[in-house]
Amino acid sequence: MKSLKDVEPETMVVVKEITGGLDVKQHLEELGVKEGVELNVVATEPVHVHWGPISLAVGDREMITARGWGDKIYVEKGGEMLPLLRLEEGDKGTVRSIEGGKDFEGFLSEYGIMEGSELTFLRHVPDRTMVFTIEGAEIKMGEGQASKVFVTREGKTIQINYLKESEKAAVEKIVGGTHIKEKFEQLGIKAGAEITLLRKETPAPTPKRGTYILAKVGEQLITIGHGLAEKVLVE
Repeated sequence: MKSLKDVEPETMVVVKEITGGLDVKQHLEELGVKEGVELNVVATEPVHVHWGPISLAVGDREMITARGWGDKIYVEKGGEMLPLLRLEEGDKGTVRSIEGGKDFEGFLSEYGIMEGSELTFLRHVPDRTMVFTIEGAEIKMGEGQASKVFVTREGKTIQINYLKESEKAAVEKIVGGTHIKEKFEQLGIKAGAEITLLRKETPAPTPKRGTYILAKVGEQLITIGHGLAEKVLVE
C-alpha cells in the first residue's frame, strides 16, 4: 500500500485504509472517500497562489465562495474548462458543470448559479479570522468557513461575512454536509440562534506551498490536499 499523495496521475486505485481521527474520516467520507472506494487520480495540481475564498458576482448579486465550493463549480473561459477557483480578478466564465451533488446544486440555484449562468470573479478574499459571539460564547472562524453560515438581516438572507462590526442577526441555515453542520451546532450555530460579529482579524500573510490531488469518485471530481492525501492508503 502507499498514500494517495504518491499515486501518479491517470491511475485508478482502491482505498484500503484511512488513518487519522474521526474528523479526518468524516471529512473524507463527505467527499465520497472511504475504505473500498475506487478513485481515479486525474492530476496532481500546484496550490494556487490565491488558494482561499473568493468573492463572485452573479447578475447584481455578490457572494463569497469557500475554497471547496470554488473547486466544485466548473466554468468555461475562452474555450477552456477550469474550476471557478482558478479564475483571476475580473474574469468572467460560464458555468458548465457543478460537481457537488443535487443538494449543492439546489442551494447554488437559489443564488442564480446553475449550468449556463455567467459568473464574474470579483476578488480574492483575505482569509481573515472572524470573531463572533453566540449564546454568550466567543467563537472564531475563517472567511471560507463563515461563508457557509447564512443569516436573516432586514428580511434578506446574507452570509455572515457581510455583517458589520457589532451587528446582530438570526442564523437561518448552514450550507454543507452533515459533518459541517454538526461541527457548527457544537459551537451553538444553528437555525434561530442570534449571532453577533465582533471584529475581523487579519493574520500575517503566509506563503501557500505544496500541491493537491484532483481525483474522480464515480462521476464526481474532488480535490484533496496533500495533508489529507497522506492519510489515505491505497493500492
